[in-house]
Amino acid sequence: MRESIFLVGPMGAGKSTSGRLLARTLGMRFIDSDKIIEQRTGASIPLIFEVEGEAGFRQREKAVIDELSQLHGIVLATGGGSVLMPENREALHNRGIVVYLFASVDHQMERTAHDQNRPLLQTADRRGTLQNLMQIRDPLYRQTAHLVVETDRLIPKFVVQRILRGLHMDTHPNR
Repeated sequence: MRESIFLVGPMGAGKSTSGRLLARTLGMRFIDSDKIIEQRTGASIPLIFEVEGEAGFRQREKAVIDELSQLHGIVLATGGGSVLMPENREALHNRGIVVYLFASVDHQMERTAHDQNRPLLQTADRRGTLQNLMQIRDPLYRQTAHLVVETDRLIPKFVVQRILRGLHMDTHPNR
């Protein structure tokens, strides 16, 4: 069975959009860890943050990533903060191929400008928040990743092409 591919990176990097296209291109199943958490709790990510705080959400996320990272032949888009827990970084790095979709703070600002579903961005200083998150998380993304792909100014099709080229994968799998 084909090895799983796990996408990490900041909000707005295109993990879900590019992940869906990558999975379709490779004939693999796409899973978004945040969507699984929402389905299982019956609550939105912002509501979980509001009720349980970030620490409560991170515990849920850890359990879901532990479970999903054991599946084979999937493309998994993880939440932007998934790399904060050492257990998540280890599980992802050791159980599949981790691709860090890098997006600059400017690109993140553009991509998340009208998104109300990101609890950490419900602040007056969105740019400052994104810069702080990048400063903390970028080294963790890089530590976890097997491949880094820059996504600024790229449409998902080209992001997927860069991932495939970086992984030296055939873009026409046998189905």
